[in-house]
Amino acid sequence: MRICGRIGLIVVLAMTVASCGYALAGRGTFLPATIRIIGIPEFVNNTPYFGMERPFTDRVRSEFIGRGKWEVRPVDTEVDAVLRVTISSASLAPANFNDQQQATRYTIVITTAIQFVEVRTNKTLWENPSMAFREQYDLPADTAAADPTAFFGQASNAVGRVANDFARTIVSTILEAF
Repeated sequence: MRICGRIGLIVVLAMTVASCGYALAGRGTFLPATIRIIGIPEFVNNTPYFGMERPFTDRVRSEFIGRGKWEVRPVDTEVDAVLRVTISSASLAPANFNDQQQATRYTIVITTAIQFVEVRTNKTLWENPSMAFREQYDLPADTAAADPTAFFGQASNAVGRVANDFARTIVSTILEAF
């Protein structure tokens, strides 16, 4: 009876561990182990939308920090690697309309030039000179339908959502070797 109880407990534990359903999709990161400090200076903003670079820079820094393996600094000196990003363009186009033919959903396209360089060797680890990030978002209730300046303004919650999604996409693309 004791042996059956122990075997039953082992079987139950094995099934519990094996059936959790979670598995890693990627194989980790391709970054060299020598990279411990990543510099992420303020992004360059070449769009007509003032201050747009700030939330994007902050969210990318936070995303790297959230991964927990690297120290992130807002400079490009005394670091092991540096991420340089230029926001080349930002556009907003209607994607859905209501019964009054007013836009209720927009497609946002952010085009960037990104370069991730190992400082010691000056080796480019990853780059994309024209990365386009494209997502659809519902128009915030307090935003004028045809006013992209208001949509991309510093106080816009929509910009925060776009910046969050952008940061997750960029950091995952740079770090995960699929």
